Amino acid sequence: MSEVRVVDCDKRYGRVAALDGVTLTFVNGEFFGLLGPSGSGKTTLLRAIAGFIELDRGRVLLDGDDIGHVPVHRRDIGMVFQNYALFPHMTVFDNVAFGLSVRKMAADEIKRRVDEILGLVRLSGLQERKPRQLSGGQQQRVALARALVTRPKVLLLDEPLGALDKHLREEMQVELRRIQREVGITTIFVTHDQEEAMTLCDRIAIMNQGGIVQIGPPLEVYEHPINRFAAGFLGVANFLEGRVASVSGGEARVDLTLGGQAVAAADGFKPGDAAVLAVRPEKIGIEAGQGGAGVNRLDGTVTGAVFSGSSTTYRVQVGDQTLAVFQQNAAPRRFEVNDPVTLHWSSEHNVPVAP
Repeated sequence: MSEVRVVDCDKRYGRVAALDGVTLTFVNGEFFGLLGPSGSGKTTLLRAIAGFIELDRGRVLLDGDDIGHVPVHRRDIGMVFQNYALFPHMTVFDNVAFGLSVRKMAADEIKRRVDEILGLVRLSGLQERKPRQLSGGQQQRVALARALVTRPKVLLLDEPLGALDKHLREEMQVELRRIQREVGITTIFVTHDQEEAMTLCDRIAIMNQGGIVQIGPPLEVYEHPINRFAAGFLGVANFLEGRVASVSGGEARVDLTLGGQAVAAADGFKPGDAAVLAVRPEKIGIEAGQGGAGVNRLDGTVTGAVFSGSSTTYRVQVGDQTLAVFQQNAAPRRFEVNDPVTLHWSSEHNVPVAP
C-alpha cells in the first residue's frame, strides 16, 4: 500500500485551466473517487499522476518521493482505461502477462502470477480465450488483472465501468470493491456517475473547473454539501431561498421566498442575512390536502409523477418553483397530477449552503 500526494498542481490548455492549484492526499489502501462533470479536471489529474501529462506547476509524490520526472513505465502505477485497451490478437493469458514479459520475468513466475491474479478476478479457465470471446464484464476484469499482476503501488481507474450496461455495471461495482479490498491497493477512481462514486468509494472529491469543491466520505458530502454545486451534483437537491428572520438557541428561522418558514442550524447566520437551504427529495414527506400549520411546511400542486419501480418521483409546484419529492412505493397512496398536497420535513434536513 502507498500514499499519493498532489501538491499545488496547475495544468492549462491555452486560457482553460484544466487543473487550478489542486492539492490532495490519497491515503494508504483507500478507494478514492474523483467526481465531476466533463471538463472538471478529474481525468487530467489522473493522467498527471500516471505520467501521461506533464504539469505546468506542482508536484506528484508517491510515498514522499517526487515522481514528476519519472517516466510512465517506471512509476509503479497500474491503470485501467474506459475502453480496456486489450490486445485483440492476444489471449487472456498473454494480455495479462504482457507487463511481466516486458520486465523479462521467468516463464514459470509469469505463469504463477497470471494464474493467481486470474483466480482473484474469477477468470480461471479462460486463459486461452481472445477478448472478442469475452463478455464486457470479463474484458473489464482482464484489464484489471493486467493492471494488478505487476503488483503496482497504486491503481488508477479511468471510468472503467462506463461501457457496461446498468445491470452489469452494478455487478462489477461489487466485484471491483471486493478485489480492491483483497489486494489492499491505494485506488484512485474517476467517474461522473454519482451513485457509482457513493457505492464504491471511501472518500470522494467533487471537482469543477479545475478545482476541488468538496472532499469527504460520500455520506458526509451528500448530507452536508457546502454549496449549491456540491449539493446539486451529488444527487438531487431542492434549494429554498429566503431571509433570516431570527436566530435563537443555535437555530435560524428563515422566511422563505416561497412563503412560510423553515428552521435550520444557525451556521453563522444573523437576522437579515440571505439564506439558501438545500433539502434532499427523499427527506420530504407528502400528504393530501393543503393548509397544514407549522414551519418546514409548504402547500403545492402535483405537476408530475414518475414511477421507477421502488419509488415515485413527484414534481410539486410551490409558487413559481418546482420541488422534487421521492416517495417509496410502500406508501399507502399515490398522487396524481393536479392533486393539492402539503410538503413537510424536519429541520435537521435543512442544510445551509453557499450560493
